[in-house]
Amino acid sequence: MKPYDARLTAFTPKLITVLGEGYTFDRLRRDSIAGLTVAIVALPLAMALAIASGATPDKGLITAVIAGFLISALGGSRVQVGGPTGAFVVVVFNVIAQHGYDGLLLATLMAGVLLIVAGYSGLGSLVRFIPQPVVTGFTAGIAVIIASSQVKDFLGLSMKTVPADFIPKWSAYFSALGSLQLATLAIGAGSLTLIIALRKWTPRLPGFLIAVVLASAIVALLHVPVETIGSRFPELPTGLPAPALPEISFARLQAVAPAAFTIAFLAGIEALLSAVVADGMIGSRHRSNQELVGQGVANMASAVFGGLPATGAIARTATNIRAGAVTPVAGMLHAVFLLLFILFASKLMAFVPLAALAAILFMVAWGMSEHHRFLQLLRMPNGDRSLLLLTFGLTIFIDLTVAIAVGVTLASLLFMMRMSRTVEIASDSEGSASDAEEEELDQRTALPAGVEVFRIDGPIFFGVANDLMDTLRRIGSAPKIIILRMRRVPLLDASGVTAMGDIVDHAEVLGIRVILSGVTAQPMEMLERVSLGPSSSRVLHSANFADAVRLASSLTVEPASTAPTLH
Repeated sequence: MKPYDARLTAFTPKLITVLGEGYTFDRLRRDSIAGLTVAIVALPLAMALAIASGATPDKGLITAVIAGFLISALGGSRVQVGGPTGAFVVVVFNVIAQHGYDGLLLATLMAGVLLIVAGYSGLGSLVRFIPQPVVTGFTAGIAVIIASSQVKDFLGLSMKTVPADFIPKWSAYFSALGSLQLATLAIGAGSLTLIIALRKWTPRLPGFLIAVVLASAIVALLHVPVETIGSRFPELPTGLPAPALPEISFARLQAVAPAAFTIAFLAGIEALLSAVVADGMIGSRHRSNQELVGQGVANMASAVFGGLPATGAIARTATNIRAGAVTPVAGMLHAVFLLLFILFASKLMAFVPLAALAAILFMVAWGMSEHHRFLQLLRMPNGDRSLLLLTFGLTIFIDLTVAIAVGVTLASLLFMMRMSRTVEIASDSEGSASDAEEEELDQRTALPAGVEVFRIDGPIFFGVANDLMDTLRRIGSAPKIIILRMRRVPLLDASGVTAMGDIVDHAEVLGIRVILSGVTAQPMEMLERVSLGPSSSRVLHSANFADAVRLASSLTVEPASTAPTLH
């Protein structure tokens, strides 16, 4: 492919590509079912996120319709679903408090322009250089902030204002505990219990929607004295508003510019992370730069229609995939179904109790926290652990932008320090036999059928972890065994070991056995921390490549009943 053709393909929306493949009735049926499923999940979620952000619930639905449609139609991912997300709650709340809702619209409009510029500048691939401890730290921090913001509505506390900062907020909550309303707590706790139970025993059912509908019915029929959307927002508009630009002046642009950069950064990061997750689930490859362009257009359109910032939503994207989506049409149809609700049933929103929406956001926060990954990273060396906790703490107590900037800067310094320690000076007489063996150029000589081998040269750190997954995905047909030669890997950081875990998970799904050959001391220590060392039954280890080939040969000929299995 010529360079011009490759660049043209890189900036072609996935929708055009998949329609060019041929769009059959079966694809439409599967996309329609997936779109309806995601719309059912997104309906209460969009309202809850809008209220948590300091806006009205209709703003969340407008965002899900306008931005959700355009993200799927113009993005670079095959199954990405977009809309308002939890990552924006803190930022949007602060922007509205400082600059008003019109200031938020201007910041969102600017963020859309920044995303388009970033996409056409080829910055989409830079997401790989944000290390896992930073991503997990600020995501978990946002989760704590979102959960904290819902305590008032969940408990029914009587408070005129809720402080924005974390410690004063909780101090005010404790001061107001005497005003707790048992009816509100019962609705909130009941909704939360129902969602958890449905997720555990019948995960295919739309737990969020069922909880909201049931709570609303109880409140309306039994006249339970709790605060609802209708009581807090008595004058909710119906339908979509007419498009209009916010007031634009140089002074206002200058005032909201920091917020615009934060929104653009968060939108780009979350969208690309969601696209990577989707790639792993369906085995495809997204176009990162076109994804940024699509996100930019979607945010500009959302601002013009009075909506909130939007980005790719990991949970809704995963729901879309599990529901059978095969093309971007599913995401577009999810927006269409939400539009039908706005046009014909939006008055039903008035009956929704705020305590039920608080329960939904508690679950959103729990999902965002990635507690399993957080705990896993706490077992990493001191540098990674400190990076995680510092980003987490700065996100909660200081500011999200500061947390990301400090986290990325410290991660870069930490990496440079680690790389300086990997330099070894040895005499010519040391290790010559092993070096000669590992320098063999033709890795596939004498390899048994069904065995693939890859040699990794250099450190596996946050900048190359995704490249490793992409390389393995490009294997034409799934082999029986993959040998990863790692003698030349001097360093494995937290993001790298996460990628190794993802590789093993992916191999287990495909029934592939993984043999790690010649792992050196520091990578071996990291692998042991995540149960991928020699004591693990999930992977096999060999001292060198020759032993790995002999092990692979014995595995390919032994009976299936006695062959070791990956768990």
